[in-house]
Amino acid sequence: MKFALNYSPQAVELLKTGQIEIDNFKCPDWLWMITEASQLRPVAVHFTLTAGDGKIEKTDWSLVEKLLETTGTPFVNLHLESRKKDFPSLPFDTTATVHQEQIYVKMVGDINVVTKRFGAEKVIIENVPYRGKMGKVLRPSVEPGLIHRILEETGCGLLFDLSHARIAAFYLQMKLDDYLDQLPMNRMREMHFTGMKWMEGKLTDHLEAQESDWQALDKGIDRIHRGEWPEPWLIAFEYGGVGEAFAWRSEISIIASQVPKLYQLIHHRS
Repeated sequence: MKFALNYSPQAVELLKTGQIEIDNFKCPDWLWMITEASQLRPVAVHFTLTAGDGKIEKTDWSLVEKLLETTGTPFVNLHLESRKKDFPSLPFDTTATVHQEQIYVKMVGDINVVTKRFGAEKVIIENVPYRGKMGKVLRPSVEPGLIHRILEETGCGLLFDLSHARIAAFYLQMKLDDYLDQLPMNRMREMHFTGMKWMEGKLTDHLEAQESDWQALDKGIDRIHRGEWPEPWLIAFEYGGVGEAFAWRSEISIIASQVPKLYQLIHHRS
């Protein structure tokens, strides 16, 4: 397994001074960032593509192909996400079969556009968070049975986001282990990890890891080493970044203290 970290100026400073070590920088599909990051470490591109909003046809596939080739990123990822704005007549928390089928058809249609171009073996689907009316995502997007059905139908792999799963399980009022046991974890190809806590009345991720977060990650890695889950090619720590959205969660002291612990955890046990 490789260990990746979100690209940020703080991470660059720590890497250049030898205070942290990583295998890859994780970057969105932004050329300027990929160019900068690739001067220091190999880049794992995280594409800003979505299955479930009907916009996949607008994708610049020449850019996707270029980034895959130049960085060696092995997969094209899509976020499995239908939002209220995409289906304005549907309730956030709908469990109606007809609504699930409506979203299923849209998601599979978007995914098939990508698999026809790259092959199902090169496409991974990310589970997203769900927060009921506190968020933007419709409940069927995170129903584990629907996710399982979609991956079986399309033949794609799973980009498993542990924090997203924990958030979804909470708002679905499910035990985390029950939620995970219903996901198609046998198809995991990549894994993401962040800390999370309550902020402004909702569970929020992309934060520093607390004790409960370390415990959740440790259990996941144990399941990988016991052979219950396949070994992902990469585990990414999604803390830090650039711009206003990450200005308050890119603390250099957090990166300096938590990245070495993660690097050792992943490589010592891989």
